[in-house]
Amino acid sequence: MGKKNKQFVEKVTAMEDDFAQWYTDVVKQADLVDYGLVRGTMIIKPYGYAIWENIRNELDKMIKETGHSNVAFPIFIPESLLQKEKDHVEGFAPEVAWVTHGGDEELAERIAVRPTSEALFCDYYSKNIHSYRDLPMLYNQWANVVRWEKTTRPFLRSSEFHWQEGHTAHATDEDASIETERMLGVYADLVENYLAIPVLKGRKTDKEKFAGANYTLTIESLMHDGRALQSGTSHHFGSGFAEAFDITYLDENGESQYVHQTSWGLSTRIMGGLIMVHGDNRGLVVPPRIAPTQVMIVPIAQHKEGVLDKAYDLRDQLKEVARVDIDASDKSPGWKFNEHEMKGVPIRVEIGPKDIENEQVVIVRRDTGEKEFVALKDLQARIGALLADIQQNLFDKALAHRNEKINIATTLEEFKQTLDEKTGFIKAMWCGDQACEEKIKEDTQATSRCIPFEQEKISDTCVCCGKEAKELVYWGKAY
Repeated sequence: MGKKNKQFVEKVTAMEDDFAQWYTDVVKQADLVDYGLVRGTMIIKPYGYAIWENIRNELDKMIKETGHSNVAFPIFIPESLLQKEKDHVEGFAPEVAWVTHGGDEELAERIAVRPTSEALFCDYYSKNIHSYRDLPMLYNQWANVVRWEKTTRPFLRSSEFHWQEGHTAHATDEDASIETERMLGVYADLVENYLAIPVLKGRKTDKEKFAGANYTLTIESLMHDGRALQSGTSHHFGSGFAEAFDITYLDENGESQYVHQTSWGLSTRIMGGLIMVHGDNRGLVVPPRIAPTQVMIVPIAQHKEGVLDKAYDLRDQLKEVARVDIDASDKSPGWKFNEHEMKGVPIRVEIGPKDIENEQVVIVRRDTGEKEFVALKDLQARIGALLADIQQNLFDKALAHRNEKINIATTLEEFKQTLDEKTGFIKAMWCGDQACEEKIKEDTQATSRCIPFEQEKISDTCVCCGKEAKELVYWGKAY
């Protein structure tokens, strides 16, 4: 085995020793990305993009099933347009990349490289919505955006990333509210049922909501190291953007009304969540429902007569029940095992001369490492059952891990002590005062993750100030 091959199968840094380095090792060795030439950018390589494509395709299907149409808006936004909604532009100003020249000529007005597209959609809506018959207007676009981040990490926080952003306009505030909740439900469905990541659903505090929104709904996930990840958000704008951009329609009585809007997005950031929730010290673990290859066939002693032919026959048979491939390269079986474990392929099927003689194969699960012998006549059924079992096992394991790391605090001292001694979410009551929220962040570096829809009363008083509590909040350190 050559030096290059040996390098690939080196063990990743143990996550218990250095979680950040473990993450970087997995991203690189699983062949997901390479670093771009500009700081904070990344090249998503074929395998990484194949996973993102499967996530994207499932989400795109869900979005279309809820009545939305895909569109494509420009990447450039004139500064004057971006300035129209004061809170919005202030929220994004530190992260905006500006174009100041076209060729050698200085532009009369700076142009923003899209950090998000609210301004563009609002300008479009102001020119194309006239009557209540034009509503609702339900749009989504798949795009890349630029946000000039100070610290970057592949997938989790990059200067340029891929995402979808939904933008909708409705006749009433109630209709916009229904849309905001519905699309958060779509995200929760995708993340839990396809990526096997359990989520908390709730509302962001006013401090943490999207700039310019009335309120923001969120799904929050917990990573293996006990840090939280905001995994998808849905924003209710009310009529704020409509008033700033003069988006009105004539209602059934012929009276002019402002539209009510929403916006919602999920990005390649969820790829980071996938890595950090399911990965282990052997590399990536990909849930079957979004795995590019669900079954990898590895021929053993493939130089011997009949082995490769049988392996290709198996591939053709299994195509009926799974996304299957065969590794017929001249690398050693051990190298192949390591490579496909590193990439998180859910099932490995091994077949060699003795297996052919016994009319069986060896099956190895990536999630548990369990090995079993399966008769060739039972293989299709067993593969289908195993894929479903692996999908469920990954979710159950992640759910148990999250639940184990949910702690309770009723005083600020208890809050601090819990953070010092444990990782994960902290459930604590809050009075609703932003000053308390800011003090908790200043003292502990923990932020409010969400006000859960399912409320509990674990204390009568605020964890920070001791005054009467209004609601339960999940707190935590986050990516």
